[in-house]
Amino acid sequence: MTTLITQPIIDSFFEASNGDPFATLGMHETDCGIEIRALLPDADRVMVIDRESGEAVAELECLDERGFFTGVMPNCHQFFVYQLQVFWGNEAQIIEDPYRFHPMIDDLEHWLLSEGSMLRPYEVLGAHFMECDGVSGVNFRLWAPNAKRVSIVGDFNYWDGRRHPMRFHPKSGVWELFLPKASLGQLYKFELIDCHGNFRLKADPYAFSSQLRPDTASQISALPNVVEMTEIRRKANQGNQPISIYEVHLGSWRRNLENNFWLDYDQIADELIPYVKDMGFTHIEFMPLSEFPYDGSWGYQPLGLYSPTSRFGTAEGFRRLVKRAHEAGINVILDWVPGHFPSDTHGLVAFDGTALYEHADPREGYHQDWNTLIYNYGRNEVRNFLSSNALYWLERFGLDGIRVDAVASMIYRDYSRAEGEWIPNQYGGRENLEAIEFLKHTNWKIHNEMEGAISIAEESTSFPGVTHPSEKGGLGFNFKWNMGWMNDTLSYMQLDPIYRQYHHNKMTFGMVYQYSENFVLPLSHDEVVHGKSSLLGKMPGDAWQKFANLRAYYGYMWGYPGKKLLFMGNEFAQGREWNYEESLDWFLLDENVGGGWHKGVLQLVKDLNRIYRQNRPLFELDNSPDGFDWLVVDDAANSVFAFERRSEPDEKGECERIIVISNFTPVPRYDYRIGVNVEGEYEEILNTDSMYYQGSNVGNFGCVQSEAIESHGRENSILVSIPPLATIYLKLKA
Repeated sequence: MTTLITQPIIDSFFEASNGDPFATLGMHETDCGIEIRALLPDADRVMVIDRESGEAVAELECLDERGFFTGVMPNCHQFFVYQLQVFWGNEAQIIEDPYRFHPMIDDLEHWLLSEGSMLRPYEVLGAHFMECDGVSGVNFRLWAPNAKRVSIVGDFNYWDGRRHPMRFHPKSGVWELFLPKASLGQLYKFELIDCHGNFRLKADPYAFSSQLRPDTASQISALPNVVEMTEIRRKANQGNQPISIYEVHLGSWRRNLENNFWLDYDQIADELIPYVKDMGFTHIEFMPLSEFPYDGSWGYQPLGLYSPTSRFGTAEGFRRLVKRAHEAGINVILDWVPGHFPSDTHGLVAFDGTALYEHADPREGYHQDWNTLIYNYGRNEVRNFLSSNALYWLERFGLDGIRVDAVASMIYRDYSRAEGEWIPNQYGGRENLEAIEFLKHTNWKIHNEMEGAISIAEESTSFPGVTHPSEKGGLGFNFKWNMGWMNDTLSYMQLDPIYRQYHHNKMTFGMVYQYSENFVLPLSHDEVVHGKSSLLGKMPGDAWQKFANLRAYYGYMWGYPGKKLLFMGNEFAQGREWNYEESLDWFLLDENVGGGWHKGVLQLVKDLNRIYRQNRPLFELDNSPDGFDWLVVDDAANSVFAFERRSEPDEKGECERIIVISNFTPVPRYDYRIGVNVEGEYEEILNTDSMYYQGSNVGNFGCVQSEAIESHGRENSILVSIPPLATIYLKLKA
C-alpha cells in the first residue's frame, strides 16, 4: 500500500523520528504511474537518471525546501533501476538511492537469529561489503527490537541522523540499510530513538574494527578470511602433549624506548615470537584483545567483542602476529570475556531503551565487584552474540584456543553477593542455569566447528565437571586453571622455611583432586598486581634465598602434573609488581644491574621448558593417576617431597620414569635415601641449585645407582644429595 505524503510525514524525516522510511521513500506504484521520492537534506535540485540508458527521465519536485523531493515518472508503470543526479548549488553528483534496494535478509535468517541458532551471526549482522543489483556498497544491520527509529550515521553522511533511517524487520527485531556510498575505513555509528523516545548513539556490537579510545566509533572493515586449523596445531593442543603457556599483556611486554608508547602488532611479532620460541614455550596466551575503553581494565571490560583493539594496529596486523607465531611452531590462546561488560553509553547498556543485553534487575544484571553489567544468557540473541564471538576469533584469526575469564562469576547467581542481593534460579538454587547452558553451548560450537581448538576455564570453585564432556553433564572445557593448587603452593612458599613443616599438606593436597579435572597450573598476572607483590617478592629470606626459593618452586611446578602457565616477567623474576603502563624490567638481565640472578632464573625456565618438552613422563599422563606416584610425601620435618612421573607404557609394557625431588629448606640433605619403583641408574637432568642458575652447586653430578635396600615401602632405593631450597630431576636411564 502506498503511503500518501503528508506534511507530518515529511516533518518526521527532518525531525529524525520516522521509523518506517521505506513506506515513503524510494519507488512506489500509484494510480498516476511510478512515483519516486527522495530525502536529500539541503539539496537544491534532483534529476532521475535511467541507469540502463544513462538518460535523465524526470526532475523531482521539491515538496519541502529542507530537502524532500518527489515526482511521477511520465508514461512509466513498471519499476526500473534509477540513479539520482543531485545538485548542491552549482555542484552536481550522481548517487544511488539507498531506498530503491530490496531487503537482503531472508526468512530463514530472521528465524535463525530469533531462535539464537545461527552459527555465525557476524556474517549477517554488522557492516558487510556486498553487491545488490550490480551496485557495490555496505549493508548495515542492527538488532534493536524495541527502538522506534534507527539511522546509520558516519563519515558518509555528515553524521546526520536524518539522512539514512533504516528498514525495520519485525520478525527478528533487525534494522537494515544498504548504503552504496559507504567504503572501507569510514567511521559509523547507529543513531537510535529508543522505546522511551530518547536519542542514543551506539557503536556497532558486531563491528570488526573500532576507533582508539577515547573515540568510540565503529569502522567499516572487511570480515577476515577463515584460517584453517592444521594437524600440527591440533596435535599441540592435545592433553597428552606438552603445553607451556606464556601469558602476555601486549601493552606492557615491551614498549618503545623513545616515548614509552606501545609497539604495534608487527613490531611485537618481530620481538615476541623469537623470544617465546627461544624460551621454549609451546603456547602464547594474550590477555583480552577485544576493543575496550579503559586501559586500566587490561582488556577485561570489553565493548567491541568483534574488534581487535586498535591500540596496537589493525585486525590484519593481529592476524599477521598470530601467523608469525604459527610459523614458529607456537600456538596462540586468547583471553575471552563473556561474563560482563562496562556501562559506557556508546556500548551495550540499555541499547534500545530496554535491558537488551543485560538483565533489568540489578540483582541479576549488575556486577558489584567490577561495576559492570552481566549478560542475559537466557536471551537467544545474546547467547548467540557471545558464543559465536568465540568461534569468530578461532576461525577468522587462526587462534588455537580461548581462556574464558571469571567462569565462577557466571555460573553462580550469588557470586560475591550477600543474602537478599541475588535471585535464586527456578528451582530455588544458586546456579545460573542459563549461563551454564551458554558455556556448554559455546564449547559444543567450538569443538564441533573448529576441531582441535581448546577452551580453558578460569574457574575458582569446586564446581563439578568443568572439563567433563557436556553430554555427560560437564561444561565441556578442555582444561581448567588449578586455582586451588596455585593458592596452596604460593601460601606455602611465602612462609619462612622454618614454618613450612607445619603446612606440609599445602604442597600435597592437590593430588586429592588432581584427576577430577584436566588442569593447567597458573602463575598468572593476578598473582603479581594489586599489592600482592611479584613472585620473587613473595619469597622469604635474603636475596640468595628468594631466588633459590623461586627456582625450587618452578622446578616443583614443571614436575607436577598439569599444563603450565607463566605470566610475562616471571620467567626472569621481575622484582616489582607488574605495571600495565610500563615495559617489563628487561634491564635486570644485564649482569651489571641484576648481578646474574635474573639471568639465572631466565636460563632455568628455558631449561625447564626444554626438559619438559623432551620428556614424555612430564606431560603424557597429566590426567591419569598412572602417570604419578608419591615416593616421599610425609617428611614434613625436612620439608622434602619426592614423586615419580611416568610415560605411557611402550609395546613391552615399559615406561620412561623421572623422579622429582624438592627440598624447601635452606639445609642441604646429604645421603638422603628414597625408595624407587624400578632399580637402575638415574641421571640428574635438572638441578635448580646449579651454578648456571646462580645456585650453590650442590647436587649429584651425574648419576646415582639404585641399591637393593628397602625404603619407603619399596625394595630398591637411591641415596641422593638434595641441595638447599632446590628441586632436582632424576631420569631412569634406559
